Amino acid sequence: MSSPPHWLRTLGLTAFAMLAFAGNSVLCRLALKDETIDPAGYTLVRLIAGAVFLALLSLILLKPSRPNQILNYGNWPAATVLFIYAATLSFGYISIDTGAGALILFGFVQLSMILIGVFRGHRLALTEWAGTLLAFGGLSYMLLPGSEAPELAGFVLMAISGAAWGVYTLIGRGSATPLADTSGNFLRSCIPALILLFYFLGDVYLTERGLLLAIASGALASGAGYAVWYAVISHLRVSQAAVVQLSVPVIAAVGGLLFAAEPITSRFVIASLLVLGGLTIVTFTKKPIRQ
Repeated sequence: MSSPPHWLRTLGLTAFAMLAFAGNSVLCRLALKDETIDPAGYTLVRLIAGAVFLALLSLILLKPSRPNQILNYGNWPAATVLFIYAATLSFGYISIDTGAGALILFGFVQLSMILIGVFRGHRLALTEWAGTLLAFGGLSYMLLPGSEAPELAGFVLMAISGAAWGVYTLIGRGSATPLADTSGNFLRSCIPALILLFYFLGDVYLTERGLLLAIASGALASGAGYAVWYAVISHLRVSQAAVVQLSVPVIAAVGGLLFAAEPITSRFVIASLLVLGGLTIVTFTKKPIRQ
């Protein structure tokens, strides 16, 4: 039996990665909405599960001469922002719906990377500025007073989480060994996560369902998702990779509707059109002006 064509394999792997990224939001919201685990505990279990999965995958695929060589990969700045991303995501999803949280997270991932580029000297073309301001407008629209507005604390935490992931992405962009570096970063991030757990020790609680959700998030949605994405991203153009990620908040919102009975509100739809539309404009600006 012949193997599937290259384009079909790439499409399938890309779809799996996007489902995994959206799954992180769904699993986290399910665990914390139903109070099956505390956010500090969820953060630690998720990072440990991701670290174990990625370490095993690195040992299988990279075949280092000594298993402890995995500890030499990654770095503390990347591990620190990875921890900040994971922790603020967990605490943010206490009070915010799945789709709204994913939209804020994804929006600030992209916007933080755009703004960091500006601070580094990249000059945006007029259409890039228009798209960036449109995306900011969509995120601001979510905070307008009304019954559908997310809680401010949840919004801020998800914004910090998205910005942290944007920084983590930029740090890792030049990695020659992304799988091994991600494994090392996950391993290092478990240390501040353990400190966080001790800080909130009086609030720790755990159920079997919460533990399973956190492990699934760490091993499958994070570990397997990142591994597949790193494998497939080299087969996509930059614009394709950016645009396909626009599907994540939408998938997460559908997941929230199906698994957490969270309605897809008109505010979310309008904000999504503004944010994702603005980011699409930035992505398809072909020749940005540079200094």
